[in-house]
Amino acid sequence: MNENIEEIKQRLQQLRSDIEHHNYRYYVLDQPSIPDAEYDKLFRELQQLEQDYPQLIAADSPTQRVGAAPLKTFAQITHVIPMLSLSNAFEDDEVEAFDRRVRAGLALEAAGVAWIDSDPLTVEYNAEPKFDGLAVSLRYENGVFKTGATRGDGYTGEDITLNLKTIRSIPLKLPVNNPPALLEVRGEVLMLKKDFQRLNQQQSAKGEKEFANPRNAAAGSLRQLDPNITARRRLAFFAYGIGDSQDTCLPKATHSDLMAYLSSLHFPIAKESQVVMGLKGLLEYYQVIAAKRENLPYDIDGVVYKVNAIAQQEQLGFVSRAPRFAIAHKFPAQEAMTKLLDIDVQVGRTGALTPVARLQPVFVGGVTVTNATLHNADEVERKDVRIGDTVIVRRAGDVIPEVVSVVPEKRSPDALVFTMPSHCPVCGAKAVRLPGETVSRCTGGLFCPAQRKQAILHFASRRAMDIDGLGEKLVDQLVDQTIVRTPADLYRLGIAALANLERMADKSANNIVKAIENSKQTTLARFIYALGIRNVGEATAKDLAVHLGSMDRLMTADSERLQQIPDVGPVVAQSIVDFFAETHNCEVVEQLRACGVNWNEHDGKPVAAANTAPLQGKTFVLTGTLPHMSREEVKEKIEAQGGKVSGSVSSKTDYVVVGTDPGSKYDKAVSLGVAILDEDGLLTLLGGS
Repeated sequence: MNENIEEIKQRLQQLRSDIEHHNYRYYVLDQPSIPDAEYDKLFRELQQLEQDYPQLIAADSPTQRVGAAPLKTFAQITHVIPMLSLSNAFEDDEVEAFDRRVRAGLALEAAGVAWIDSDPLTVEYNAEPKFDGLAVSLRYENGVFKTGATRGDGYTGEDITLNLKTIRSIPLKLPVNNPPALLEVRGEVLMLKKDFQRLNQQQSAKGEKEFANPRNAAAGSLRQLDPNITARRRLAFFAYGIGDSQDTCLPKATHSDLMAYLSSLHFPIAKESQVVMGLKGLLEYYQVIAAKRENLPYDIDGVVYKVNAIAQQEQLGFVSRAPRFAIAHKFPAQEAMTKLLDIDVQVGRTGALTPVARLQPVFVGGVTVTNATLHNADEVERKDVRIGDTVIVRRAGDVIPEVVSVVPEKRSPDALVFTMPSHCPVCGAKAVRLPGETVSRCTGGLFCPAQRKQAILHFASRRAMDIDGLGEKLVDQLVDQTIVRTPADLYRLGIAALANLERMADKSANNIVKAIENSKQTTLARFIYALGIRNVGEATAKDLAVHLGSMDRLMTADSERLQQIPDVGPVVAQSIVDFFAETHNCEVVEQLRACGVNWNEHDGKPVAAANTAPLQGKTFVLTGTLPHMSREEVKEKIEAQGGKVSGSVSSKTDYVVVGTDPGSKYDKAVSLGVAILDEDGLLTLLGGS
């Protein structure tokens, strides 16, 4: 019996090895070595043996790519090394600027020395197509594929391991005798053009909706809660780099070596990748790939340039959420001509009124477009866009389609001039456009349905009413189910109503109710800030509380009285007046009071102690990233000692606090002779706090 089991084990191992080999030749190399019927025969034999000997089923068996039970939702996976996005370039001069920054960052470019093609200062780059798919991360432990995740927000993604296992071009086990303890491979999941056409033919035959483009088809397939659906739709994977790693064999010299190494592990890589020299090589590669674009087996929306030497990549480092050593050179926006049928006005989460063009459906940028943004009233007037016009529509990548221009010779005599409404089309509140702004905004902040979620999230935020646990997903449910219409409704919530919501148990509901109850005792400054009045931030809310002392005085103050308060100018004053001119906003404030929300008030005289604060009257500007403190922490510490944090540098600025990667504010501070502080200098000024 033992001998028989050993023979079965050997046969299973051989079958798995053979099938993965044929998967690699078929899905990665596109060079099948056996007929489909022979492949099916091997696969059926493996299935039968695993059915007869279930105790011998292995997690990395080819049979485990399909057949998992549907999920209810995706779990979250935190990326040990963030999956950063790339900065974009659209014009040749932006690529030239990138190359110049790279050479300057590598200290290769001597001051005043012009760069020429033959100059030894030329940087070596790896150039590759920019796939139009979904970025994912694959984690291998001891050579076995363990987990896979989407990019998400760059720091946390969705666990889509089961769906990724259905993609046959992704190895379930690395083909090496001594696999690395850990290897995280990053790449793009997409749908090849031929598979996209086949999928849409199947959709059409079944009378179901066809997909707009391969990217949408891939996204919809990869994020199916049922892996069986993903398995039925052919997806492809291409590697473009690594994340976390404990691999002693990993090439250390160049990115191109790294890609060759991933290819040796049977990961598909772009065959069109190429090592090029300097700016000239980058731009020539761009032109070559642009010419090949339509004939490539997959969709791309540009090319990616990376400094090839890994040591140079490390030297250049990162800025914000993007690497300094890489950039995406996007293809020109794709445009099409269609008719503008009407112009509607949408109200955003912050109350901004945006004119939206309703279009005769047109295929542009890989999708059928029926709506396009017109940005604002000034743009509509500048472009002279009228209802009934024939217009040029542009769609670049994932950017919202926009109306670029009108075709004047096609204008109908009865084309209608568009006028922005004077009142919010959702709630009827007055729509105002403040001096210096291009956008009209609804003033019905606390009761306008379009702004409801944003208003409640802001109201509950840590620096406002600080209602712990009242996050975006919970607010979505409360608003969508019409349980909460205004912030006052939060204080009427009971445990029973909360416990019936998705992913909420009695204990969680009880914690939320307690947090809401605890928030009732607040400060006037916090309450003013929580109302979300346009242009009223924390600092302004504190000034209003100090100088007015009561909510009633704030609600009845006119613009002239408000402008007597330091740092309250005509724009801020008008925002406050407009907010309280809406009866509904005042009613919500009274409802909150009636629900028990309270704060201490005073007669409106300035707080005497404020004049003795160490930094009273001092203005600070922050630029760059500090090593140990966030901007919010720095701002808190400065304001706690009476100082003020401004957004721009002027001759009245006392100090500019500088971190890594400072912007133009640093240059202006130097030119004006403003005192410069690093983090240590700031802490010294603050007395070590």
